[in-house]
Amino acid sequence: MKRMLLFLLGIFLAAGWLVPPAGQAAAGPPAKGESFPAITLPIPKDADDKNYLGLTGGGSFKITQVKAQAVLIEIYSMYCPYCQKEAPGINELFQAIEKDPELKGRIKILGIGAGNSAYEVGVYKKTYNVPFTLIPDERFALHKALGETRTPYFILVRIDQGGTGLVTYSELAGFKGVESFLEIIRKEVIR
Repeated sequence: MKRMLLFLLGIFLAAGWLVPPAGQAAAGPPAKGESFPAITLPIPKDADDKNYLGLTGGGSFKITQVKAQAVLIEIYSMYCPYCQKEAPGINELFQAIEKDPELKGRIKILGIGAGNSAYEVGVYKKTYNVPFTLIPDERFALHKALGETRTPYFILVRIDQGGTGLVTYSELAGFKGVESFLEIIRKEVIR
């Protein structure tokens, strides 16, 4: 029964059928040209995930602490059928970045599982063979801080020398294929 309720909640969120209560409208996701919010995320326990992001220790981190020029954030839910459908393409994007000497190490991908527990994130990662780091957001705290957007939502954050993050791309269901996204990344990050 609990799984069915979680499944239905995921469908409602993905379809945008749940809205904030009257008078409490979400501000919306960070827009292109805005600073990325100074939200904190839990440092992954998995050594490979920590290494990929260039993090050490435990506790929490901010996007601007990731060792990269830019971070592509995918807000997804394991219950979102669109996220499931796009998972192989996002994996292919990761592989293309890792194989490109101009991009490898400069661009990182990070998934935030809106409403997903660590267990659910693990199931999604295994089911769709996700090679990049996924962070659970069971209580929707990160999701709320990022404007309670529907899923999948993509935000590209360029990290400058001063340690601030600038949103250079922000779009719902913005994945339109590997080559298209690589072009966006090159245009917005590699100068």
